Amino acid sequence: MKITVYGAASSLIDKSYIEKGEELGRKMAEHGHGLVFGGGANGMMGAVAEGIYEKNGYILGVVPEFFKEAGSEVSFKNCTEYKYTDTMRERKREMEENGEAFIITPGGIGTLDEFFEILTLKQLGRHNKAIVMYNINGFYDELDNMMTTSIKEQFITDDCKELYQVFDEADQVLEYIENYDPEDIDLSKVKIR
Repeated sequence: MKITVYGAASSLIDKSYIEKGEELGRKMAEHGHGLVFGGGANGMMGAVAEGIYEKNGYILGVVPEFFKEAGSEVSFKNCTEYKYTDTMRERKREMEENGEAFIITPGGIGTLDEFFEILTLKQLGRHNKAIVMYNINGFYDELDNMMTTSIKEQFITDDCKELYQVFDEADQVLEYIENYDPEDIDLSKVKIR
């Protein structure tokens, strides 16, 4: 299965995130999964790609053309395949369409944008793929709490929390994805009434 992984491109993040990202990549490859990602060489993106590469796994890097102008150090050099896009919007579409499941690792504005877009698309019935937050170091605790508050205040339905899962360990992430059955999710229940 090809799994789209979203995450930070920052080279400044704590080493513990990098180690967990590399571990996730290695485990994905050991389970026979390939990686679809934004093609970055640094941060969580680079860490997961490095882990996959270490175990000879498949890597699809989806890279906006304008990243080439930033220099080669921006993109992960060992992708199996590259797809170049004109815009960030096209990049997101390619990552959504090429992935059979989604993992959201710790990240910044771009990662949050990608998470909420695929979550919204799932709520609208545009896909029914597994979505998992990889909650390294409790990174997504507050975001998950915000979702609970949104449910409590009736901005979203409580069924919306069924659209994604939050796990602290790579093994839990992969186990959920590998056992995910779209038939278990009734997308008609997650729309605001």
